[in-house]
Order: sequence, then C-alpha cells, then structure tokens
Amino acid sequence: MNNIKVANQQTGSAIANVRLANTAALRMRGLLGSKPLSMQQGLLIIPCNSVHTFGMSYSIDVVYLNKKNQVVKIIEALKPTRISGCLTASKVLEIAAGSAEKNMIRKGDILSW
Repeated sequence: MNNIKVANQQTGSAIANVRLANTAALRMRGLLGSKPLSMQQGLLIIPCNSVHTFGMSYSIDVVYLNKKNQVVKIIEALKPTRISGCLTASKVLEIAAGSAEKNMIRKGDILSW
C-alpha cells in the first residue's frame, strides 16, 4: 500500500502518513484490524462514497471529497458500528478523530496529494 502526504491547499496543513486504498482488496480491508490512527495518519479510499466502522474499536473523522478533491462533507468522530455516506463524493479520507479540526479541514477546502 502506498503512503502519501495529503495537504489542505487553503491552510497549508498536512497529514504526512496517508495510506492509499485504490484497489478492491485495499478498499474492502480499509482500517479493519489496524491500531487507532495518530493525528498524522490516515487512509484515502478511491473510489468511495460511503464507509462503515463495523469491526473497529475506535472513532474516526471521515472527509468526503468530490472528483475535484473538494471537501463536500465531514463527519467528526464516527463511532464504531456506524455507517456514513455522501452521494456527491468520489473518494474518502479517513483520519483520526479530532484530526479534521486540528488540521483545519473545512467543507469547500481542496485537498491535494
């Protein structure tokens, strides 16, 4: 799995260690079986417009992005055993709970990697 850096073009903040899940197998596995994320870790799932936290033991922030990498929706601290989706999203960034606020990620921001 490739590691990338995701940066917010509006604020300059970045999450340095993001794994890319861009195959069916990597998307299906997601964060299942992983340790809780640090504030500098995440998972970018492409393509994706919905996620679940079944089988996870920790909460995550979920950032939905459209085809232009613009943030269209943010779910903060999605708890285990939950489902979330966004019909206008084409990719999802899963990050540690609290990381969206810490990295000043807001709806309308453009993220790059």
